[in-house]
Amino acid sequence: MHELFDKLKRFNFWDGNVPKLGFERTDYLQKVDGFVNNQLIKVIVGQRRTGKSYMLRQIANRLLKNGTHPRNIFYINKEYLAFDFIKNYKDLDTLIQVYQEKMQPEGRFYLFIDEVQNVVGWEKLVNSYAQDFSNTCEIFISGSNSKMLSGELATLLSGRYISFEIFPFSYQEYIDFYGLEPSKPTYLTYLQTGGLPELFALPNEETKRQYVSSVKDTVLLRDIIQKNAIKDPKLLEDVFVYLVNNASNLLSVNNITNYMKSKGRKTSFDTISNYVGFIEDTFLVHKAHRYDIKEKDTVAGNAKYYANDLAYKNYLYSGFGYGMGYLLENLVYLCLCRADFEVYVGVLPDKEIDFVAKKADTVLYVQCAYSLQEESTLEREFSALEAVPDHYTKLVVSMDDFILPSRNGILHTQAWQLEAFLKQILP
Repeated sequence: MHELFDKLKRFNFWDGNVPKLGFERTDYLQKVDGFVNNQLIKVIVGQRRTGKSYMLRQIANRLLKNGTHPRNIFYINKEYLAFDFIKNYKDLDTLIQVYQEKMQPEGRFYLFIDEVQNVVGWEKLVNSYAQDFSNTCEIFISGSNSKMLSGELATLLSGRYISFEIFPFSYQEYIDFYGLEPSKPTYLTYLQTGGLPELFALPNEETKRQYVSSVKDTVLLRDIIQKNAIKDPKLLEDVFVYLVNNASNLLSVNNITNYMKSKGRKTSFDTISNYVGFIEDTFLVHKAHRYDIKEKDTVAGNAKYYANDLAYKNYLYSGFGYGMGYLLENLVYLCLCRADFEVYVGVLPDKEIDFVAKKADTVLYVQCAYSLQEESTLEREFSALEAVPDHYTKLVVSMDDFILPSRNGILHTQAWQLEAFLKQILP
């Protein structure tokens, strides 16, 4: 183990080494800052290739800038072959003991474990270290499955962890990366490409298409097919394609099952339900439940699904008919999620509100429309919000070149200004 440990130095910040940090994601770093230097386990979750590894290293680098000694930080990435010898929690525990013996960290030390779900029994080690107040270790872990902290483990760690979901680049991050100003042209480019961080370093459209396809294949194969013994991988991919091409539409498992059967596929409700759940678990798509605004409760049955990134639609399935308004709705949904809202589809007796976004005591009602130039469209979007029987903030988002004045308290903003708007209204 001591010989193996020496090979890990190049992945850590020791001896003046600085691993690749990537584009600094300031909003996430600021969120994490408020929970540093305590016994809470910090959990970074999100789809593969959205920058979780860079995020962990950026957090570690932030600690260094704030005075932490490099030897007090130990970074482990289970995606790298160099760490392949760590099979289970006992191997991991032995490695941490070797680190302490070799590096002699003084006081609190910080343990970063990337893709922790690849260590068998990892939860036993994390739970033990988190409770051991004689060993001042602060733990940061990442994973690519939303169920990694569910069930018994959630009960075991109840109240002792905080999770942060990492999304692909937001529009603001996209323009900051390129040094651009917010505008309709740059937003349109972002809307027709995607936010997967590595896309921005690729030279042409075909290379980008191949990259997006490889990300999709990797998630389906490694995170779903292999781990869940999927019997029909082609059906799983077809379900994913269906969800992406029907994003922003109300769907049910019955809808998807009947569609697959109409195409001659032999399947069942339970199989489709499981496949949809697996796809959700890997963050490839997100489910927005319906919410009865008057009764203030979720509604069973149909729901909407949104792609975690528009790159899947734009590079892999662009041949399917899909209006720009649906792409905009998907981006607005992701923008609200990045702002830490719980996002639902609003239901009124005879109307639908695109989004009901809730965060602590803040509630925001949002309508999306690509253009409000047609009087009928403008009336439809504003009248739906006027029917909401309370006085929380109501907003219409569009791609128009103009900004409309407030109407009965309902505000209007351009899509490329939405992130700034949310920062203004949030506490």
